[in-house]
Amino acid sequence: MEVEGCGINQEDCVGNTPLVWAASNGHKGVVKILVEQGDVIPDKPDRNGQTPLVYAAQNGHEGVVKILLGRDGVTPDKPNKYGRTAIFYGARNGHEGVVKTLLECDDASPDKQDMYGQTPLLWAAWKGYEGVVKALLGREDVNPNKPDMFGQTPLFWAARYGHEGVVEKLLEREDVNPNKPNIADQTPLLWAAANGHERVVKALLRRDDIDPDKPDSDGRTPLWWATWWNHPAVVTLLQSRGLHVWLRISIIFIPIAVF
Repeated sequence: MEVEGCGINQEDCVGNTPLVWAASNGHKGVVKILVEQGDVIPDKPDRNGQTPLVYAAQNGHEGVVKILLGRDGVTPDKPNKYGRTAIFYGARNGHEGVVKTLLECDDASPDKQDMYGQTPLLWAAWKGYEGVVKALLGREDVNPNKPDMFGQTPLFWAARYGHEGVVEKLLEREDVNPNKPNIADQTPLLWAAANGHERVVKALLRRDDIDPDKPDSDGRTPLWWATWWNHPAVVTLLQSRGLHVWLRISIIFIPIAVF
């Protein structure tokens, strides 16, 4: 008696195949069995456009990523509906091993922007993942100044959240512009000062090309924001550069980064 086999590419109610679930959960043995089947579609996306490789990278399953990359028909750079690739999620979640594995693929684009203009480097800098940032900066095709749709660069996000190590790595690059503002004319120094990140402010001030008195679109300087939010150590640092508090308008508002 012959029994009809199960469909290896059969989707469940949310559009996920057995391979998607195995890859997402890091089940290397099961993934290996599935990809060895000739009729499996190894790059089949779910309803959000996410492939097994994207899920594996997102969850940090380096071994599964390697197995999938060894299979014909897997596209390392295939984006989901948000324009995000496997290397994007590996970087965003700080999975250094996954990122390094994907960077070895000739057809993986480490500088690809998603629908919001965000790159893998931007997210790694935002989250403070120094190892991932270092790996991405080692690629010549990664632009360390590439902003998102609101003009916010990797340095902007690292400075805003006080990731000193990432800021230092970015500032080592001569092609990184420390004065590049977002669409509200807010600079990395302004946000580091506003949030009281003393060490980041020090690092930024060490750059010869820094403009420490650059105001935002409402005329408020880094020193103004450090004074407003009561960060005396940062105020002292900025005043040592002979800066001053100045304001073009009198309306008071709370600073909010543009997302």
